[in-house]
Amino acid sequence: MRPYPLFMRLDGCRCLVVGAGGVGRRKLAALIPCGAAEILVLDTSPPDAELAALLACPGVRFEQRTFSADDLAGRSLVFAATGVPAANADIARLCRDGGVLCNVIDDPAAGSFIVPAHFACGDITVALSTGGHSPALARRIRMDLEAWFGNRYDGLVVLMGRLRPLVLALGDETGQNAALFRTIVGSPLVDALAAKDRQRCEDLLHTLLPVELHPHIVELLHDIA
Repeated sequence: MRPYPLFMRLDGCRCLVVGAGGVGRRKLAALIPCGAAEILVLDTSPPDAELAALLACPGVRFEQRTFSADDLAGRSLVFAATGVPAANADIARLCRDGGVLCNVIDDPAAGSFIVPAHFACGDITVALSTGGHSPALARRIRMDLEAWFGNRYDGLVVLMGRLRPLVLALGDETGQNAALFRTIVGSPLVDALAAKDRQRCEDLLHTLLPVELHPHIVELLHDIA
C-alpha cells in the first residue's frame, strides 16, 4: 500500500517521544524547530549532556519513567522509540485505538506514518521515501539531491514568497496568476539569482512582471541579488 505524502503543521500540537536513545533524539531534534506547543520526552535513564541540550529548548519536557497509556491524552503525534519491540508495539496499538498518529522506529508497518528522508535548503524542504523498502537507499538519494540542490533555489523561493501576495492583490483570475508563476520559475531568473547578478535579475523581472508591479522590483530583490 502506497503511503500518502503529507507535510504536517505542528504549531499548537502536543507531541510525545518515548525513548531518548540515538533514534529518539534524532526524532526530537527534528520536532523542535516545528513549533509544537509541547514535546514530552520519556525515558527510564537520566539525561546526559547531549539530551540535556535538546531538553533546554522551549516547549520540551522530560520525565524519567516508563510510558503510560494516560500519556496519549491530547497528543497529536507520537514516536515509539524505546528500543524494546514489544513496548513499541504496545504504544502503536494504543495509538491506533485512540486515533493518534504514531511512528514506530523498529517496525514502520506497525505505525500509522513513516518519516521520509529529507533535507532543507533555505525555506525549501525536500522529502522522499522508498515505501519502507530501504531507508539506506532513501538516505543515499537524499544525499545526492542535497548535493545537487546546494543553494540554487534559495533566492528564488524568497522572491516568490514576496511576489505572491503582490500578484494576488492585482485581482486577476487564478489561471492567469498560475501562468505567471510558472513562467517566472521556468525562466533564467533562478540562475541570475543564484549568481547574484542584480542587473540581470532586474531586466528579467521587468520583462516577466505586469507593469503594475515594476515599482516593487527593488524590494523584491532586496538582500537576495
